Amino acid sequence: MTQPGDVGDPASTAIAPVAVDRFAGGNSTLLGRIGPLAFCVFWLLLLSIPFVTRNDYIVSLGVSFLINLMLIASLNLLIGYCGQISLGHAGFFGLGAYTAGIVSAKFGINPWAGLPASCIAAALVAVLIGIPVLRLKGHYLAMATLGFNAILSVLFNQLVSLTGGPNGLLGVKPLGFGTYLLDTQARIFPLLWLCAGLVMLGLNNLIKSRVGRALRALAGSELAAESLGVNAFRYKLIVFALTGSIAGLAGCLYIESNLYASPDSFDFSVSILLLAMVALGGWGRYFGAVLGALIYTAAPEILRTLQDAQLLIFGAGMILVLQFFPRGLAGIGDAAVRLWRPSRS
Repeated sequence: MTQPGDVGDPASTAIAPVAVDRFAGGNSTLLGRIGPLAFCVFWLLLLSIPFVTRNDYIVSLGVSFLINLMLIASLNLLIGYCGQISLGHAGFFGLGAYTAGIVSAKFGINPWAGLPASCIAAALVAVLIGIPVLRLKGHYLAMATLGFNAILSVLFNQLVSLTGGPNGLLGVKPLGFGTYLLDTQARIFPLLWLCAGLVMLGLNNLIKSRVGRALRALAGSELAAESLGVNAFRYKLIVFALTGSIAGLAGCLYIESNLYASPDSFDFSVSILLLAMVALGGWGRYFGAVLGALIYTAAPEILRTLQDAQLLIFGAGMILVLQFFPRGLAGIGDAAVRLWRPSRS
């Protein structure tokens, strides 16, 4: 029997923000009505990329999208659903990449060992960092995680014997099945597709579970959630470790798809961009991560020819979107439903 104050108690979830689409637990938006089917179709079409095109550039964009999706979806869980702002996500991304790379290139261990090693290393560091910093709130937490990312950036550059320093880590061995090596973007694409799909499925189930309701309660009001029996610090620490682990997995897949890693790919500016993509796609919206990853992958390529004007146009576009759609691009479905309903009445 559910006791008053338990996470499953209706009273404890009344303070949680309403989920924004049916696929993530709501039932009222346009995306909520077409979401599951549309996402499944999109995901199957995504798998076809390396089989229907021989264009390595397009395949590499697909690989980048899948890695970015894991990063943004995990950060969206921490920020959008749990309400904890982190500017250190790129640090966990880099930690996973260098852990997998060092296991392979420096220690000569089977590259497959890098997958669990990167996840475990990132999760353990997240716990160690999370115990002190998650007691902070608001911009204090953001600054603490930013400092953590800056420290890791320095280590990636200075530990030359392990990381290769500013020149990057070379000699990473590709994953493989016997003599069949996943040494090209097209060959490793299905593995990334599978890992990203499992991450998205797992996050969807988590969001709709009792734990997910507790997280939304924390995002709505941490004090109110605690008064109803939700252990705020424990849930925040678990989510911080989980999201760090997913970022570590993304880092492992990044270095195995490129067979190289440079410290520039994991500095604090990347963390800031990831945070911006979460906001642009839609805070606390399941499909917001997909939209954010699409923009993060495609926008730099579309604006590449503009050179110096690239950041100006990209920044102006973000400002306009967030000005007119403060809930992000995923919130456009909400606005469409609100406009459509009055016209029917």
